[in-house]
Amino acid sequence: MACKKDDNTSTDDTTSTGTVITVDAANFLTSTGSVVITTENKTLSNGTTAPCYKIVTKSIPADHAMGPWCPTNISDDASKGGIWLSGGNVYDVDGAFIKNLATFYNDATWQMYNVSTGVITKTATQADCAAAANPNVGAQYKNYCVECLPSYVSSVTNTFYIPITPVKQTSSYTFATGPGGASGPSSRGIAFDGVVFDAPAPVSVILAAYTIAPFDDYGAHINLAAGYHYHAATGLTKKIAQTDGHAAMIGYAMDGFAIYERLSVAGTEYTDLDSNRGHTDSTRGYHYHVDKAGNNNFINGLAGAYVK
Repeated sequence: MACKKDDNTSTDDTTSTGTVITVDAANFLTSTGSVVITTENKTLSNGTTAPCYKIVTKSIPADHAMGPWCPTNISDDASKGGIWLSGGNVYDVDGAFIKNLATFYNDATWQMYNVSTGVITKTATQADCAAAANPNVGAQYKNYCVECLPSYVSSVTNTFYIPITPVKQTSSYTFATGPGGASGPSSRGIAFDGVVFDAPAPVSVILAAYTIAPFDDYGAHINLAAGYHYHAATGLTKKIAQTDGHAAMIGYAMDGFAIYERLSVAGTEYTDLDSNRGHTDSTRGYHYHVDKAGNNNFINGLAGAYVK
């Protein structure tokens, strides 16, 4: 692949495989210093070396507030809590949701509040976060609402590499769905605020420990390793509107192809998506559309070469 001068602009290249849109570094929110972008040559999964953006981000966004996640009392309304994703649907985690968990999951073991006071049992310290927001939840956190606060991860940074010019492959990389799956990236992409579009939250593990780890209205929560990270596209992050009524752009996948919202401006869903949730048009070239928020998912795979 020929080298490309990094001019922080998006270029439309028409090739034998159609229109290819390069990654535009100017789309990222770099003005606050929470996202820093430089260029490096990296080896891609197809064995070639190509210029890539090195994107170093703070683990918390600079463009919007985070939380809330867990309500405090079963009398709290939806403004005091986040959301939960289940069965393809998005539910408000208000006090009533916590109160009715035993009914919601048809399991009387759920009891996450004090029946006398209505106070919800939830994590309160960074030590609680470390013990409860991981795949091996401590038994003492059974029936806890788990939330980790931005102050716990204020010094965490993450580094991502994406090819400046995406290169579509003849076969796709399908994201692993569990331990022992395909090797390759687990992150799906990056939002314009530098926050990662992460793999699906391990909801079955969370529920097996009789915990709930809500997402905020942006579809994100925090753990000490990854910091603040998105698990669903809820329509609240920075987006770039399209002039033709197409769904808005919300970020880039790890192969450099753009990620767009699920629905068009008219509210219609795209019916010609491939197994990765991608398709091609003459304006945007190949690109992805995110899954519905309630599915705890963004895209299913990468059609392009990614950084090894």
